[in-house]
Amino acid sequence: MRLALFQPDIAQNTGTLLRLSACLDLPMDIIEPCGFLFNDKGLKRAGMDYLEFANYRRHASWDDFLSYRAEHQKDYGRIILLTTHASRPYTDFCFEKNDIILMGRESAGVPEIVHQTADARLLIPMNKNARSINVALSAVMVVGEALRQTNLFPKP
Repeated sequence: MRLALFQPDIAQNTGTLLRLSACLDLPMDIIEPCGFLFNDKGLKRAGMDYLEFANYRRHASWDDFLSYRAEHQKDYGRIILLTTHASRPYTDFCFEKNDIILMGRESAGVPEIVHQTADARLLIPMNKNARSINVALSAVMVVGEALRQTNLFPKP
C-alpha cells in the first residue's frame, strides 16, 4: 500500500501526510511540481520530527512517476484516485495490498490524463452542499479503510 500526492499545493497538508506515512509505515510518493518549496516551514511544522522517519520518494513529473511504477511493479499496484468526480464510494471498494491511493492537488484535482490512467476512481460520500474535504483528512479516511481491509496497520 502506498499514498501518492499529485502536485500538492499546500505544504502543511503534505507535512501532515508525511507524518501519517511515518506513523503507519506507509510509503509515499510526491509527484512534482509542488506549489511550495520542499523545505517550507509549514511542511516542517506539520511534519514535526517525523519527517526523518517518513519513507517517501519525489518524482519530477507524472510521467516520471509512471516510469518508476512500471520499473517497480512488485511495490506499485493499481492507481486508486480519490476524486469528487467519481461515483463509487470508497466504502464500497475492495482494496489490495499494493494499491496506490492517489490524492489530487488541493486547488485543481488532477488533469484528465490522470483520471484516464487510474484503475479506479473513488469518492467520499458527503453532504451534497459541501464542495470537498481537506486533502489530508480525505487521505486519512481512505488510507485507514484500505489498511483495515488489507490488515496492513503496523503491529503494536
